Amino acid sequence: MNIKDQKRTEDLRDKLNVFWKLSGQKILAIDKNYDTSKGSPVFTINGKYTTRGWTEWTQGFQYGCAALQFDVTGREEFLTMARRHTLDKMASHVSHFGVHDHGFNNVSTYGNLLRIMNEGRIPEREWERNFYELALKVSGAVQAKRWTPIKNGGFMYSFNGPHSLFVDTIRTVRVLMVAHKLGHGLMGENDERISLLHRGVIHALATAKYSVYYGEGRDSYDTESRTVHECVFNTNDGNFRCPNSQQGYTGYSTWTRGLSWAMLGFAEELEFLETVGDDELDGLGSREEIEAIFLKAAKATCDCFIAKTASDGIPYWDTGAPLLYKLGDDYLEKRSNPYNTFEPVDSSAAVIGAQGLLRLGKYLLDKGDKEGEKYIQAGLLSSESIFSEPYLSTDLNHQGLILHSIYHRPNGWDHVPAGSTIPNGESSMWGDYHAMELGLYLQRLMDDQKYYTFFGSTERA
Repeated sequence: MNIKDQKRTEDLRDKLNVFWKLSGQKILAIDKNYDTSKGSPVFTINGKYTTRGWTEWTQGFQYGCAALQFDVTGREEFLTMARRHTLDKMASHVSHFGVHDHGFNNVSTYGNLLRIMNEGRIPEREWERNFYELALKVSGAVQAKRWTPIKNGGFMYSFNGPHSLFVDTIRTVRVLMVAHKLGHGLMGENDERISLLHRGVIHALATAKYSVYYGEGRDSYDTESRTVHECVFNTNDGNFRCPNSQQGYTGYSTWTRGLSWAMLGFAEELEFLETVGDDELDGLGSREEIEAIFLKAAKATCDCFIAKTASDGIPYWDTGAPLLYKLGDDYLEKRSNPYNTFEPVDSSAAVIGAQGLLRLGKYLLDKGDKEGEKYIQAGLLSSESIFSEPYLSTDLNHQGLILHSIYHRPNGWDHVPAGSTIPNGESSMWGDYHAMELGLYLQRLMDDQKYYTFFGSTERA
């Protein structure tokens, strides 16, 4: 990345004004035209949202977009939409024992609506507050139940089964943290109360230990900081077996969306830890030890993103993708090219990663560490590209907001347009939602409003 320029959050104001206008129009178009009986909208094909069966992990993003649009614009039609769809369609996600996606679906819907109420943006109604809080409590406990013990720890396993730790899940940890803050716990056999905070921290520690590499010689390919999508364990004895990848190229390269989940997840958890009392961490180790591990993981992942991303802050889909070499030895020194003929970029990795960079940068600056400015500048560079063409979708006939997103390159699920050799020109529901999260984060900073966090859903005014 080329982060030599000194950028300001305020410099993005005009781009965000355009973005919020487009996002509102597209949210309304999807709500009017998409047939939900076919499943949740996942990604676009020829500019129209379609589904792709794996798990229903994107529905909360669709309705979360409406909540965020109301948050920024105050337009009641989006609040009505978010409330109605959350009530009508999200209950199954709260009690879903088969997935690791609770922090995606339920914090994006119930969590955002509760946060907006806490901020006084919508009227205080006891029944409505209780409804959102109960959903988040149950969701946190259900997610925490999906647990695999390992030597000196444990993790919430992916939909692949108890052997599988996904790096993605570092961002679903937040539903456990929210439920804990709301006073809830997981009740086990013999009425044992299991701390959701402890389970979330232990999962994050496992992710930092096994999913993130630090260039410390862990194996023959640990030559620099990176992440692995999936870690495989022997469930009989709790031993780590090997790195693997489902959506990346290999277990020994970095799938950049997985990298971005870790960037944002660890940065958010560092922010969250500051709201937790020392007594709540009893049995986990000292606060200083936990924060040091999270910070090391956040820095390693963000540094990897900066080092392995094109000059404009948009990464290619995997740092080890087999045809990247055909782009030339200097491809990272150039602006990203979504229309090249060899390997696709992934804009969804950029929108998630940008927020991680910005949050880590602010966290460090607030601690008096001037290195934070590097991450702020990197985050602003990625944001500037995301909210500009060719990544911002200005065509109102295209339902997506952010173009050139990649879902599952190895499985060939992404649409390759006529005349192209690689997927491009399409959007994803998670990419669009996280672009709105990023936009809200930046908008609040430039307007000097309340700092936006996922745990705002637990902070009553």
